[in-house]
Amino acid sequence: MKEEHNTERSQPSFVLADYAVFAAMLLVSMGIGLFQALKKRTGETKVEDYFIGSRSMPAVPVGLSLCASFMSAVQVLGVPAEASIYGFKFLYMCLGQTINSCLTAFLFVPVFYRLGISSTNQYLKMRFGRGMQLLGSIQFIVSTLLFTGIVIYAPALILNQATGLNLWASLFSTGLICTIYTTLGGLKAVIWTDVFQILVMLLGFITIFIRGTILVGGPAMVLEIANNGSRINFNDFDLDPRRRYTFWSFSFGGTLLWLSMYGVNQSQVQRYISCRTERQAQLALLVNQVGLYLVVGSAATCGIVMFALYSHCDPLKSGKIAASDQYMPYFVLDIFQDHPGFPGLFLACAYSGTLSFHVWGWMYHGGCSFVFVGLGSSSRVLHSHGRSQWPPSRCFYPGDFCSSY
Repeated sequence: MKEEHNTERSQPSFVLADYAVFAAMLLVSMGIGLFQALKKRTGETKVEDYFIGSRSMPAVPVGLSLCASFMSAVQVLGVPAEASIYGFKFLYMCLGQTINSCLTAFLFVPVFYRLGISSTNQYLKMRFGRGMQLLGSIQFIVSTLLFTGIVIYAPALILNQATGLNLWASLFSTGLICTIYTTLGGLKAVIWTDVFQILVMLLGFITIFIRGTILVGGPAMVLEIANNGSRINFNDFDLDPRRRYTFWSFSFGGTLLWLSMYGVNQSQVQRYISCRTERQAQLALLVNQVGLYLVVGSAATCGIVMFALYSHCDPLKSGKIAASDQYMPYFVLDIFQDHPGFPGLFLACAYSGTLSFHVWGWMYHGGCSFVFVGLGSSSRVLHSHGRSQWPPSRCFYPGDFCSSY
């Protein structure tokens, strides 16, 4: 028997228990960074240890970190909404990711790992000269500062509009926490924090899926409503390029998109070259693929459950929300309105994505700074095997902390 669900309620908002869960996630993230910082031996910090973990990281945490690095809060909020509107064919994204992981593991990893570099811009210098290295560094710093601001601000604004979550509190808390644990702990702190955050994301999605499925009336009822609403639509092989999502756009277009991210993007390269061996780096990409299957699959499944629950009363069409990106916050606060703390788990889930995405921009800005440290004297350019006090006195990091403000 389907459980009676009341969709008429007051303006959704978070309560104290929700903020407590969110604060606990931030504190654990910062604690991991502090732990990694305290583990370091006293004295000067080796540059290689800060940026690539002394090439000593195991495959599983690196793989989970690879998975977390592009799961921003935009994806946490957007994937369920897209699956709810356009159906389960969104899972074809995983096919493009699989092809990309194989190409990256066997074509790109051997090149970068055997060169012993810590930055993709070092490869640009080897291949094209110092001018191209500087150009690549400047371009990436500017684009990352701009994009990082969007990644932090957009979900904060959405949650503020949908739930009343304080905008500036969310901005400052995520920016400050990222700044602290990344600066103190380096890449090791980033990777182990990512592991914690990807588990929080999975826990959040699974909890939402279970509660929503119960309210709909069980998995069979969810599938029946989704099928009747044409949301179980894996047979879309239309060649029309104007279609938003098809098998071809996800498999071919998705492969090229993800290859640009995993093959040459500093965020991912810096992670997989931190592994102990080349074989471990390739294994990390396979672990990453399993993690992406779980995260994208659980997010899309939440979208299907959301469609089933609101099949007779769409909150967007009825005016309860103003845009499709507010579906997920509304859905969570609706199904957990009598269970304080669980909406806070979703909040932690969303901002785990923001934190994991934000820190790779921070780490890369640090890597690019070495290019500019050496501008005054080419003989003093720091490289991956050098030793120096970290952070260098001429590195300017406050810009990254302020990028969202």
